[in-house]
Amino acid sequence: MLPVVEERRRRLNGGRRAVTVCRGLEQSCAAMELIMLSGGILALPVLAFITSFLFWPGVLLKAYNWYWRCRLGLVVSYAHSASYRFCYTSRGTPGGATPSLLLLHGFSATKDMWLPVVKHLPRDQHVVCVDMPGHEGTSRTGAEDYSIQGQVRRIHQFVQSIGLDKRPFHLVGTSMGGNVAGVYAAHYPACLSSVTLVCPAGLVYPTESDFITRLRKMEESEQEEAIPLIPSTIQELEDMLKLCCYAPPNLPRQALRGLLDNRTPNNGFYKEVFMEIVGEKSRHSLQENLHLITSPVQVIWGTEDQVVDVSGAAVLQAALPNCQVALLDNCGHSVALERPRKAAKLIVDFLSAQEVSDESAKKLS
Repeated sequence: MLPVVEERRRRLNGGRRAVTVCRGLEQSCAAMELIMLSGGILALPVLAFITSFLFWPGVLLKAYNWYWRCRLGLVVSYAHSASYRFCYTSRGTPGGATPSLLLLHGFSATKDMWLPVVKHLPRDQHVVCVDMPGHEGTSRTGAEDYSIQGQVRRIHQFVQSIGLDKRPFHLVGTSMGGNVAGVYAAHYPACLSSVTLVCPAGLVYPTESDFITRLRKMEESEQEEAIPLIPSTIQELEDMLKLCCYAPPNLPRQALRGLLDNRTPNNGFYKEVFMEIVGEKSRHSLQENLHLITSPVQVIWGTEDQVVDVSGAAVLQAALPNCQVALLDNCGHSVALERPRKAAKLIVDFLSAQEVSDESAKKLS
């Protein structure tokens, strides 16, 4: 009997071991399937990224800006003045300890050019970045809206459409946007608490930049030449980056291709705007309106600016004796790209100084 019982016991134990092995194999297969599935899910965005980078780099750059806006808490919105549409991003709410900020970008840029600066602004700071007339998501109409005076009118419509004029706000403008900001300050002083001009266009510069000299020669020769700020090839885009930046970003060729793909469909529009802002009505708009500016003014300028010479800072200081001037060494025309942290700090410090000054004035009165 004992051999029989022992045999049965061996068979039973063998069956149990077989079941255990089978269960182990099932769990291993399930784990492998999960790993493969996870790998597949992870591979999809990687594959999409690589495909976009190779074939649609412009789309990828737009997606990147969308992602960056989301991370910074910026929301894209639209405002209307009659049939005219403005596209803008904003973060925070008005009515805080400091005035709201309205940021005006330069020629052929968009509201997203301010992303590096917004990154370094306080999270509770109410900030608005608007697409200038005809740019990106704002209505594209005609030449009457593209001159500096026309842009000032449209920006005031925008200010009214979102109720930004209910409380004095701080206006920041760079390059073409700096020209617009200065003229806006001259015509709508009651709307502003103060203004920051970053490498503004629209002045008579004691020292002409190579860019201005080249434009003058183009005008005198009346020959059709490529405008340095409106590239149509990779090489021209690289030349534009060298013109605008003291230390141009070292971008991969596909990234350059993406930038170019997003710009070239608008080149006809850019040329129309460019001819308006360098025309007789707009070329020296800021210079002609300096005597009307009463708001506190801050000036930020890159010492290596090759587009509009830094000597313009002395012009502003002579016309506006109380303005604060900050010159940034080793920085070109694209301050928001090259020195965003410094630009943000300068603006925040200026706002704080204005707040202290206002409190002191209230106590004295």
